[in-house]
Order: sequence, then C-alpha cells, then structure tokens
Amino acid sequence: ASDVYKRQGIDRCVTEFVRVSDQLLPPRVFYRLCPELNHHGLTPSGIPVYLQLLGSDPVLMAENAQRAAELGAPGIDTNFGCPAKCVNRHRGGSILLEEPQLLHDIVASMRHAVPKHIPVTAKIRLGYQDASLLTDISDALVSAGADEITIHARTREDGYKPPAYWQHIAPLRQRHKLSIVANGEVWNADDYRQCRIQSNCDDVMIGRGLLARPDLARCLLYTSPSPRDLSTSR
Repeated sequence: ASDVYKRQGIDRCVTEFVRVSDQLLPPRVFYRLCPELNHHGLTPSGIPVYLQLLGSDPVLMAENAQRAAELGAPGIDTNFGCPAKCVNRHRGGSILLEEPQLLHDIVASMRHAVPKHIPVTAKIRLGYQDASLLTDISDALVSAGADEITIHARTREDGYKPPAYWQHIAPLRQRHKLSIVANGEVWNADDYRQCRIQSNCDDVMIGRGLLARPDLARCLLYTSPSPRDLSTSR
C-alpha cells in the first residue's frame, strides 16, 4: 500500500491479494506485495496494512495466514469478492460465495492459526448470481470467528455496474454483533451519506472512489447522516 494518502482520513489499508494455491508461500512473496511488513505492517504515517489472502484450501490458507502474522501483518483479510473470471475459474474470489460451508472452514482454520490479537476479516459480495445466500454466508463467517465483514453491495453477476444495493446490508447489521463495513459505489459525500443510511453501517470502505479522488476520505470525515436520517433507515 502506498502512503500517498497519508493524513487524508484513511484509518486502514488492505494489500492486493496474495494468491494461495498449492503451497506455503516463501516470505519474499509477502514482502513483495506488502513492503510495510518491514515496518511492523504500518505505512510511514502509521496506517495499519492488512494482508489479504485469496484461496480455497482451508489448510493452506491457515498456513499462509500464520506466516503473514509471523512476518508482522497487523491483520489478515480474506478475499471472497473478486469477480475476475480467471480467478473464479480457479476457485478463488466470489465463486466461493456459492459454498457458505467452505467459507466457514477457511475462516475458521485461519482464525485458529492466527494469534487472537490479530484480526481475521473477510471481504464478500452480496452473492455470486444473486443475494439469496447472503444470510447463510454471513452466518458462516460469524460462526467461524471472523472479526469483521466488509460487504461490496453487488453480486458477482452485477460486476461493477451501478447501482450498489446497500440496503441488503442493513438486516445483517441487526442480525450480527461484529463489525460490518459497507462498500461499493461511493464516489462523493452524497454517496457516502446514502450508503450509511441504507446499509445502517458506521464504517465504509472506499476503493475506486479514492483512486479517482485522493482527498475523498478526508472530505467524508466531515460528512455524516443526520440522526433523523439514521433513525428512519432502521
């Protein structure tokens, strides 16, 4: 993660995914994709950088999560949201949303392998073709011990086409006690406000919007839904 955005309102970064396929990866792979490991997993301005893994084998994911923790990653994220055909074809990313039990097994094995003080988080979409399994997916991740779930509010079938369906996230906020982060189609302050109202989430992850507008996070620091808006969204 670059430190281009230091002091811009960012409180966490996540690496590109480290592809876990058939082996325990050597340390050089982790250092290449997360050079912040050389500095206790922090950017020069002190922003923690979670190391993201992508794969489908619970044992290998656990072994690589353990290695990432040993190398100094402040948190381990799992990518269950990537919509790329080449990734899905090799049983990675959003294709796994079709198998909630496998998601549970992956996260549970990682949580068991990583010290308790290091968060294990998951990034998902609403589903693969539709959102019919979303409750099963979230239940599986929560029961596996995930510390946080970030939800890109579109299915894999939706890709990146507007709009994002933030309203699908709100019932999960009522269902689960862990932190849930809303994501998808946040380009400006109004998007952020509507995302928080419709998802009922306190936290929002921004990606492409930040690349398009490097000061976006700083602007959002001063943007909040009114208490009246939040009460009507529940």
